[in-house]
Amino acid sequence: MYGLLLESFLEVVQDKYGEEMAEKIRRQANVPQHTFVTHKVYSETLIPRMVSAIVDLTGDKVEEIMDLMGSSFVTFVTRYGYDKLLRVLGRNFRDFLNGLDNLHEYLRFSYPKLKPPSFFVDNETADGLTLHYRSKRKGFIHYVKGQIRMVAKIFYNMNVDVQVISESRTEAMTHVIMKLYFDNSAYDDVLKDDHPSTNEFIPSTQLNVSSQMFFSAFPFHMVFTRALVISSTGTGLQAILPDLCGKQVDIEFALSRPLLELSWSNIMSHTNNIFELTTTDPIILRGRDESTFEEDFDSVSRTTSMSGGFELEAQKHLKLKGQMMYMKEWNAMMFLGTPVMPNLDTMFNTGLYINDLSMHDSSRDLVLAGTQQSVELKLALDQEQQKSKKLEDSMRKLDIEMRKTDLLLYQMIPKAIADRLRRGEKSLNICETFESVTILFSDVVGFTSICSLITPMQVVAMLNSMYTVFDRLSERHNVYKVETIGDAYMVVSGAPSRSKLHAHHICELAIDMLHSMKKIPDPSNREDHLRIRIGTHSGMVVAGVVGLKMPRYCLFGDTVNTASRMESNGEEMKIHISQTTKELIENGSYMVEQRGTISVKGKGEMKTYWLTGKDPSGNTDFETAMKKENNILVPKSGKDDSISLLDYEPVIDKDLKKVIKT
Repeated sequence: MYGLLLESFLEVVQDKYGEEMAEKIRRQANVPQHTFVTHKVYSETLIPRMVSAIVDLTGDKVEEIMDLMGSSFVTFVTRYGYDKLLRVLGRNFRDFLNGLDNLHEYLRFSYPKLKPPSFFVDNETADGLTLHYRSKRKGFIHYVKGQIRMVAKIFYNMNVDVQVISESRTEAMTHVIMKLYFDNSAYDDVLKDDHPSTNEFIPSTQLNVSSQMFFSAFPFHMVFTRALVISSTGTGLQAILPDLCGKQVDIEFALSRPLLELSWSNIMSHTNNIFELTTTDPIILRGRDESTFEEDFDSVSRTTSMSGGFELEAQKHLKLKGQMMYMKEWNAMMFLGTPVMPNLDTMFNTGLYINDLSMHDSSRDLVLAGTQQSVELKLALDQEQQKSKKLEDSMRKLDIEMRKTDLLLYQMIPKAIADRLRRGEKSLNICETFESVTILFSDVVGFTSICSLITPMQVVAMLNSMYTVFDRLSERHNVYKVETIGDAYMVVSGAPSRSKLHAHHICELAIDMLHSMKKIPDPSNREDHLRIRIGTHSGMVVAGVVGLKMPRYCLFGDTVNTASRMESNGEEMKIHISQTTKELIENGSYMVEQRGTISVKGKGEMKTYWLTGKDPSGNTDFETAMKKENNILVPKSGKDDSISLLDYEPVIDKDLKKVIKT
């Protein structure tokens, strides 16, 4: 599949879904390219993969996507000048459809590895016609329908109703019969021309031309009977295939186009199509033995391959392209063909010479001019492909760096908030009021004294070990880490993602944090582990992004201050909760002890509680609800209700790990 189709497809995706969604589609479809070279061949699976990704991410239907892509392709190719070709392909729409099978033949000079579909028109009426579509690709029916409607609208100013009558698929071919309804009044004019009035005088002139003269004018013709037996060949064909007469056409040649079985009935019904025949056996030149031919051919093929020519095997066969004409007087079919010569090397290896080609057509000019221009064209194409490859490499590196940047940004600011800032929203517009959230503070007991007994590197290693565990637990329990200052750790649940179970998430996290401390040793006392205090409070906050350098997502309000006081007035290895938090978790499965009334700086007297753990016989509905919110991963053991906190091993850098060991 050429990059022209893929570039059009990618542009439509970007226009319809936006740059951000287009990037998600590209990544999910596992498409490494950011752009496509129009004349470069790519994998046939790229478009099906992108369509599948669009369906998964947007919910759009495959039929609608492919129809849009097909119609958009018609407008896309106009920027490359192909609208001029489409405009002159037919005087009216029926002529365009009748010549549609030949359109891709005109493009083979620019796209030599093209694998085009095949089209055939029958059952014409004044109201429309039947169109047969055959292709080796699958899933492009609606793509073709979109193209047909758009061509009719742009170039013939008419609306066409396309209906699929039948569809048959084999492993190698898709055959679709479509009924096209449109104003086909041009067909009436054709009928009048075929059946002139009896009163009209038609002069007739007989020109007696000998068969020898006629056949010499067409050196690559073939005449064959209804039984497909070859009765005559041209002089050019006889020079390289002298023994064709008397043999079967369908045995000596394979029909490349149209995509049909080579039979008399199929030929008769497709006489308005271009036929392409390829010899089934390779050409062996007379006067040159097999080994010499292979040696010469391999040499030429290597040169041709380096210049981007056709494949080695294809050059061994003669390819003829031309028209089938039924000769009523002979009751036979005549094929008026011309050899397809991509370059002079192929001509030489098939035993042909310039003087073998017809003088009355452009065969000689095409071969000579094409050879002269091929070097320049290939050089330009190679340069374009090299630039495209460099661009793809640069885009791939940029994509990696952007992912790193996104990862770093999302660690500083919540993803939803960061995306809003990227879209240009002002910081003040992003500020939100959250009526009810729960905030947790924790700090290390005796942190100052511990630091006085160990080195700075050991302090870093200790905090890194502890915060790594806390970060993993916070991700597990659907809470957002706000910040760390020294040994203080602050998280919130209910912001920026709102949750009715925010107090439950924080309590679950607090319990797991206490248990995890048993795995983190105290570097100043190897026989003991670190000890922390935890305090929580629930209430209203205002959240937003502040600052230009190192912007942070911050919380403001009395709730933050109160939660901090709960921590500072707590005790080691205990969870200190306020009255508000206690009321929010009463319907959960938690064990709470009343501490009593204490004096809190700036708040006065407050009634607080200790959260001592979970009640195994408590309400399980909240357990299920929280697991759905948290999307808890099932551990390797397969039991999602008994995740061991020992799974959360501290992640320590190698250098810091050495410090702890010493």
